[in-house]
Amino acid sequence: MKLNTLLAATVTAATLVAGVAAAEQVKIGIAAEAYPPFASVDSSGTWVGWEIEVIGAVCAAAKLDCVITPVAWDGIIPSLTGQQIDAIMASMSITAERAKTIDFSDAYYNTPAVIVADKSMDIEPTPESLAGKIVGIQASTIHQAYAQEYFKDSEIRVYQTQDEANQDLFAGRIDATQADSIAMADFVGSDAGGCCEIKGPVANDVSILGRGAGAGVRKGDDALREALNAGIAAILADGTHEKITARYFNASIYSE
Repeated sequence: MKLNTLLAATVTAATLVAGVAAAEQVKIGIAAEAYPPFASVDSSGTWVGWEIEVIGAVCAAAKLDCVITPVAWDGIIPSLTGQQIDAIMASMSITAERAKTIDFSDAYYNTPAVIVADKSMDIEPTPESLAGKIVGIQASTIHQAYAQEYFKDSEIRVYQTQDEANQDLFAGRIDATQADSIAMADFVGSDAGGCCEIKGPVANDVSILGRGAGAGVRKGDDALREALNAGIAAILADGTHEKITARYFNASIYSE
């Protein structure tokens, strides 16, 4: 998305969100399972993290009254279609398969999927190198879909949360895991993840891995989708996205 397009979007944001802003609170669904540094609960019980700050900034820019609503990851799309929440902002990749069920906003970040394994293991992020290995994957994610498609000669072990997969990697019960590069950089930089390292990105398959993370809305909820698009465009144009990112990461995690 070009800068002039972003600027134009911010100018028209008020008209796009007028109908939505007058509505009740917008329930933004996030995964109830911690996913640092994107979202986790601090010692006071408050949700914090990069994505939480971005949600706040997008909603403020779009003049939406948003409330964070944690939902179990494997039930987050049914919660949206069942109207328990109004939108999903939980690092959900925009994929053709999901787009059959829900609509998406524009992407607000895009990072590669990577393989992580013990530092002592000579593993490359390829199906051939992972053949015969045990690969831990979080359920109901693009990583599970990718592993099932490409790692057919590996044993795929499915976990409800990425943290559970990370724990088993640390304990040596699996050989590798695949997940988002930023989340795994946070893991390998921690005491628990000091055993391990990122072995590199998997070959990109946009049809499975998608084109970045976007906000999911119900089919036909064009007013909310356009309001969120306007908010995303606004924080990209005015530097807010970059400022939030700089507090968590050493480089941009947004690409066109």
